[in-house]
Amino acid sequence: MRAGSAPEPGDSRTSSPHLVLDNVCVELGGARILQDVSLTVAKREFVCVIGTSGGGKTTLLRTIAGLLPVASGSVSLGGVPVTGPSPRTAVVFQHFGLFPWKTVRSNIAYGLRVQGRPVDPDVIRRMLDALKLTAVADYYPAQLSGGMKQRVGIARALAAEPEVLLLDEPFSALDAITRESLQNEVLRLWEVNPNMTALQVTHDIDEALLMADRVIVVSGPPGHITFELNVDLPRPRDSQEIRFHPEYPRMRKLLRDSLGTPGADPEPGRGTVPAGGTVPAGETGPAGEGALAPARRRGFRGMTPLPESR
Repeated sequence: MRAGSAPEPGDSRTSSPHLVLDNVCVELGGARILQDVSLTVAKREFVCVIGTSGGGKTTLLRTIAGLLPVASGSVSLGGVPVTGPSPRTAVVFQHFGLFPWKTVRSNIAYGLRVQGRPVDPDVIRRMLDALKLTAVADYYPAQLSGGMKQRVGIARALAAEPEVLLLDEPFSALDAITRESLQNEVLRLWEVNPNMTALQVTHDIDEALLMADRVIVVSGPPGHITFELNVDLPRPRDSQEIRFHPEYPRMRKLLRDSLGTPGADPEPGRGTVPAGGTVPAGETGPAGEGALAPARRRGFRGMTPLPESR
């Protein structure tokens, strides 16, 4: 299906909220890291979060995972408040997070044990096959490349069959070829899973457009949502083919320009492209102003303008 459209027959993605953040504020060491973040994510939606460094993206992900408490506001999953880590969510970390004394097979099995679930050899075997790890199942992390280590981290998260998969810049430390391969692998595994919602933090605009149904821009500190874009591109997607879609350059420029105002104050209802909304193709501002300049003056059809830089 296309983002912002009604689910196609047999598609389990729904428009009803599954993950809800309501005016979430997070403080660490007395500093406000997230400020009044409100976000709803539908079941089986794939959302990417981008933004400049230090804006609170990873804090947002860890809060959703129940690893950090909220100072105010609330996080709920399927109507149940998130007050701590839960088997319903799994996290893939940027720096692998593998146990060096455990084999690949044992690291994957740990994802089940830590959630109090029995270790099913068939599940482990299926994950090894899916992530192309069967040949190294009895290797230790020190014997693996960076790409292989991240495959193990992804397999460990998926083995637990989470409702929400949280990915914290999972491909940032990898070379370009390995990164592209893993992006396609994760997309393939998410697309065949009928129940899994995904949120991914990334600094890469092209990666966000490849992976997501919707891209959220977080600016800060303190972190707050300043822009939102529905990625209305057909699935399944491929990292090479997607860049030739006629809408791709326009969407990329919108996201690039949205990152040019990291210090702008958030205003309710501003800087968003609502579900199904698009910016008219080919509509641009005066030379040097960029694609968002006319939006600031009068607003595109289907979106409201970003606040001016201050």
